[in-house]
Amino acid sequence: MAEPKKKKTLISHGVAAQNRKARFDYKILDTYEAGIALVGPEVKSLRAGRATLTEAWAGERDGEMWIFNLYIPEWQAGSVVAKFEPRRPRKLLLHRKQAETLAGAISREGATLVPLDIHFNDRGLAKLTLGLAEGKSKADKRQAIADREWKRDKARVMRDKG
Repeated sequence: MAEPKKKKTLISHGVAAQNRKARFDYKILDTYEAGIALVGPEVKSLRAGRATLTEAWAGERDGEMWIFNLYIPEWQAGSVVAKFEPRRPRKLLLHRKQAETLAGAISREGATLVPLDIHFNDRGLAKLTLGLAEGKSKADKRQAIADREWKRDKARVMRDKG
């Protein structure tokens, strides 16, 4: 007898995409949650967990905050009318005061806005977690690697000793 096909589950709430390398490359000073202006097939593609944040960055354009280079592939079952460009700039939905704070921090302090993850909140809305960040030096990255390896070795020794 043939095994029944597993149904692909769509993400109703929780993390849809994550930028794991961001916390290694940057020192996160503060985090903000922003909504994203999306079209229907983009949301379906996000719910399938198919977005990529690794090359994405956020910035200001015409007094509004946008996310650039966020890759959300086209939804395969979408109609010809509902096609969209996978890497188009998408508007971030922030309170005006938050947007002004972030724009000021970017221009004054030389900080960067790094997208950390895209998730669906309890109401099912797509949200983007932005990190106000400073770049790490090579020495900081080496230290992070050394700390991670030390923790791994320590856990291994503790596990073996019982």
